[in-house]
Amino acid sequence: RMINLAELTPYILCSICKGYFIDATTITECLHTFCKSCIVRHFYYSNRCPKCNIVVHQTQPLYNIRLDRQLQDIVYKLVVNLEEREKKQMHDFYKERGLEVPKPAVPQPVPPSRGRPRKVLGSVFRIPPELDISILLEFIGANEGTGNFKPLEKKFVRVSGEATIGHVEKFLRRKMDLDPACQVDIICGDHLLEHYQTLREIRQVIGESAVQDGLLVLHYGLVVSPL
Repeated sequence: RMINLAELTPYILCSICKGYFIDATTITECLHTFCKSCIVRHFYYSNRCPKCNIVVHQTQPLYNIRLDRQLQDIVYKLVVNLEEREKKQMHDFYKERGLEVPKPAVPQPVPPSRGRPRKVLGSVFRIPPELDISILLEFIGANEGTGNFKPLEKKFVRVSGEATIGHVEKFLRRKMDLDPACQVDIICGDHLLEHYQTLREIRQVIGESAVQDGLLVLHYGLVVSPL
């Protein structure tokens, strides 16, 4: 039989804002899901799940949340025009503040090689000469099962503001010799950051609360990637 959307609505609504999930984000300790922005704001003043009241983490509850892209895809397919409305709101948000609208990275096709095959090297982030942002990388912990890793020797790094969180993750993986199965979560203030966000954009949007003694403070934690 055809299932009415009203029957599924209780399962795709955020209990904080009472709206459909946007950037569905799940607490790993109890598996309750909320909008990403809703749960991040909630954890600004509480370390408990707003639904079941368990302690998510004693000091860093943002460390124990994960984006649920599969659930978000389902929500977008069920609710007509929800994804388009959300994209428009994000576009308007950045335009009103004079910021460039972020675009997801699109992998470039590799042209076929001729003659003897060459060894393909892994992508390396090359720091451009305009090193205009200094960052402080603070380690907040690792879950069991993340394996052995080297401690980061230098917490202070000076890079271009055009560098993204994806570049920061590559830097951490290389310096700490992380296992490929290890997931790196990077947080600024109460914001769980996305790979495409640039450091300059983060500093502009979050403001002075993200800066300490002239340094952009980023916290990072290690977890085992879900299978």
